[in-house]
Amino acid sequence: MSQAPLPLPQQRRFGQTNRTDAWWLQPIVVFLGLGAFIVYSTWAAFVGVDYFYAGQGAHYLSPFYSPLVFGGPHEPSMFGAKPEWMPLWVSPALLILWAPGGFRFTCYYYRGAYYKAFWADPSNCAVGEPRSCYRGEASLPLILQNIHRYFLYLALIFILILSWDAWKGMWFLTDGVEEWGIGVGTLVLIGNVIFLGGYTFGCHSLRHLIGGRFDSLSKKPARMKAYECVTCLNKSHMRWAWISLFWVGFTDFYIRMCAMGVWTDWRII
Repeated sequence: MSQAPLPLPQQRRFGQTNRTDAWWLQPIVVFLGLGAFIVYSTWAAFVGVDYFYAGQGAHYLSPFYSPLVFGGPHEPSMFGAKPEWMPLWVSPALLILWAPGGFRFTCYYYRGAYYKAFWADPSNCAVGEPRSCYRGEASLPLILQNIHRYFLYLALIFILILSWDAWKGMWFLTDGVEEWGIGVGTLVLIGNVIFLGGYTFGCHSLRHLIGGRFDSLSKKPARMKAYECVTCLNKSHMRWAWISLFWVGFTDFYIRMCAMGVWTDWRII
């Protein structure tokens, strides 16, 4: 039985659609949200000051600068003062932010989000886009997005580092003696680890590494349980992505305001 070939749908003009809902709202919100974070985080990374708060014996380090490779006096740096040969515009944040930044930039969720919001590729489902062909991620430069799983390994290390920062945030120096306590900044640092952990441990690549390459997980109970936990977080990956993005920026902002003397860090315990 012969069949007539089906005609392909006609190419839509940019923004052309039959949709009657507010399809443009989501990409605009994503554009403004990601754009605001990019502007603030870039400024915070280049400014190179007010990233550590030691007032009232506290020990709060901005996640944008952790681990602190080089720092000033009385700052928890790994290698002491910044070398004289290093350009002035290179801050400690620029030495480490490529790792968590690369993890987010290559994230499966964020790729879909900023492709729509910044590149209109497409702006939303069933909406015309400003190009006539689909290249996918099989050629440069987008093929580099496939290194996401390697950025995952680095992101997991950063979770450990930020957990240590949250732990240090629980200890206050009083008359030369460290004592355990809780300040508002402590809670901010703990929240940062929780939200970044929820985002990182719900990663699609981590889910695949744990169980995606096995035909049957029922014979591996420990791996099956881990797979279920990652899947549970993965179901809300978008929510974790946005909450953690906002909170890591707020954590830097809170510590910066305290270091500048604009805000007071209240000691709870």
